[in-house]
Amino acid sequence: MNVSKQIFIHFSRYPCSCQQLYDWHSRAGALERLLPSWEKTEIIRKSDGIDPGAEVELKMRMGPWGILSIPFEARHVLAEPGRLFEDTQQRGPFAQWTHRHIFHEKDGGCQLEDRVEYALPLQKVLPAFVGRHVEKNLQRMFRYRVDTLRCDIELHERCRQKPLRLLVSGASGVLGRDLLPLLTTGGHEVWRLVRRRADTQNREIFWDPQHGLLDLQEAPRFDGVIHLAGEYIGLHRWTKQKKENVVKSRLDGTKLLVNEISSLPQKPRVFLCASATGFYGDSRVENLTEDYPAGKGFISEVCRLWEQEAQQAEKAGIRTVMLRFGVGLTPKGGALRRILDASPLGYIRRFGGGEQSISWISGEDMSAAVLHCLSRNIAGPVNIVAPEPVSNNNFMAQLSKITGKPLLFGVSERFLNVVYKEMAAEMLLASTHVSCKKLEESGFHFRHPNLETALRSMLGIY
Repeated sequence: MNVSKQIFIHFSRYPCSCQQLYDWHSRAGALERLLPSWEKTEIIRKSDGIDPGAEVELKMRMGPWGILSIPFEARHVLAEPGRLFEDTQQRGPFAQWTHRHIFHEKDGGCQLEDRVEYALPLQKVLPAFVGRHVEKNLQRMFRYRVDTLRCDIELHERCRQKPLRLLVSGASGVLGRDLLPLLTTGGHEVWRLVRRRADTQNREIFWDPQHGLLDLQEAPRFDGVIHLAGEYIGLHRWTKQKKENVVKSRLDGTKLLVNEISSLPQKPRVFLCASATGFYGDSRVENLTEDYPAGKGFISEVCRLWEQEAQQAEKAGIRTVMLRFGVGLTPKGGALRRILDASPLGYIRRFGGGEQSISWISGEDMSAAVLHCLSRNIAGPVNIVAPEPVSNNNFMAQLSKITGKPLLFGVSERFLNVVYKEMAAEMLLASTHVSCKKLEESGFHFRHPNLETALRSMLGIY
């Protein structure tokens, strides 16, 4: 059957050789890095690499809350290392889809030509606006891919070092799911700590912090350990049991991991441990630096105890960094995902008075900051936040402006305290205005230094 094809061509430039860019695409994690953050796409299965015969199966979710599921299967059919590779749809929403990636040496760098040939089902009878919508989405998708790929290439160049072997806990969390593909596409070897039966062929190691079970004596030597595990603190009322679980999951896991890596004959050179800007508590002081003492409240105490356990690694001669993460923003999970899912018609105007400061950071910059801290001779607590904190009022106003959804109503402080009690005071109403000076002075480059840039990029609203 003769199908009328459309051709979409996109050129982009990168500060690396064609072979380097080709190698980036061939590594584990490349697909995850290039999937737009606003798309609810699930990877069902995929082969390693981009050699002919490699396959990928996706489930693309569309519509409100992702209620419509569309399968997409593609197979790589052609590959010439350093020059080109091609994949084609085997099953999916298009009548035909072929994507050829062509690498051209140009002006000391690489020019990537993405050439997509596609056809829509019933293309001849579809209204013209459908074709224009597909074209617009392709432009939007490739802008995201180019921005992500260029920033990744530049980041790996700044953090250039020999490939590292890394051990990561909490790899299935929101940050972990972004971080691992960033590390592997940079050529690093990543092992994961898991609480189910481990698959060593898939670089997994079993641990059970609750029962103190972890044995790294027979594991390969790790250059660094990244500890992200800990029970999600949640955005609902904290029960006594919930608070105990939050504390225990962080302290037990950190103590177990630190004790184990400290006992190894060949210790990792660096230990990165998650913490949070909640360390400072509710403070009206602006530009809080890492020297500022812990605040009052449950989250502050959790962070203080958590960092205290992590610091024991220093006694074993391991460079130790406490990553004090601000509010991480990504449509893939966390606070922003909850706001978007709960707001089909519009957004809550503010929580309480709305004047409380939010020290935020984009999901992309969170992952990049972790890699940066691995590669730099930086130690102790580091605030992982963007340079421009915003008020709750300003955050919701910018989100409304960018998405075109109205601001509806505010929620009073009294109501929040009655319904959510302690959680409301510490998560929704607390003000934390944190400085990123230490991170910036160590040479970190932000992809998203301001909120509007971050939201437009991660939501694909350019």
